[in-house]
Amino acid sequence: MQTKFMKCPQHGGACAYCNGACTKYGKSQSGNQRYRCKSCGRTQVENYKYLAYEAGVNLRIKSYLKEGCSIRGIARLLRIGISTVLRKILHISGAIKKPVTSLGKEYEMDEMCTYVKCKTRKLWIVYAIRKDSREVTDFAVGLRTNKTLKRVTDTLVLSNAGKVYTDKLPGYRRLLPPAIHCIKRSGTNHIERKNLTLRTHLKRLSRRTICFSKSTTMLTACLKIYFWG
Repeated sequence: MQTKFMKCPQHGGACAYCNGACTKYGKSQSGNQRYRCKSCGRTQVENYKYLAYEAGVNLRIKSYLKEGCSIRGIARLLRIGISTVLRKILHISGAIKKPVTSLGKEYEMDEMCTYVKCKTRKLWIVYAIRKDSREVTDFAVGLRTNKTLKRVTDTLVLSNAGKVYTDKLPGYRRLLPPAIHCIKRSGTNHIERKNLTLRTHLKRLSRRTICFSKSTTMLTACLKIYFWG
């Protein structure tokens, strides 16, 4: 029984590398027909198109990320590679600038627990929001130490904050001046609600999920896009 080989129509009926005969070899992730050369074994794609360069891809990645889609989910929806999505997220976050901090405002500050790679490697997301507009002023990712807290408290102190509402974590008392530091039962209501919103919108922050951050860099990039993108 003879095997029937089909010529690759994209290259005039022959392999682009050795001019040999091609046979069908499934379809690519974007749905285009793939061909494999019988002679050299190389694969080619009919009507190749790089979907990652289409207009509006970056905006769609940001939208999907904010609506709780995982990295693999975004790759499936856009029909592009997972590594391409990761690369674009890092590129998008690199172009985002931290907003200018207003002077004399009141803020709420809190920390939220998460993990990277495995559940034994715990990290905390420390951030502050304006009490009136609920906008995120600054954030930091790291261990639950004064060094991580200081990266955010320094921003608030330099902005001449009127009041900074926190919980009873001892580190805040050491880093914030007593004149602006306030511990009040209902003082952190807005940022506690923000924690719930974060866990709902970002898949990697859900309490029970198989989507988790593989690196601190990617976690920081996703937070930057969500807060300021």
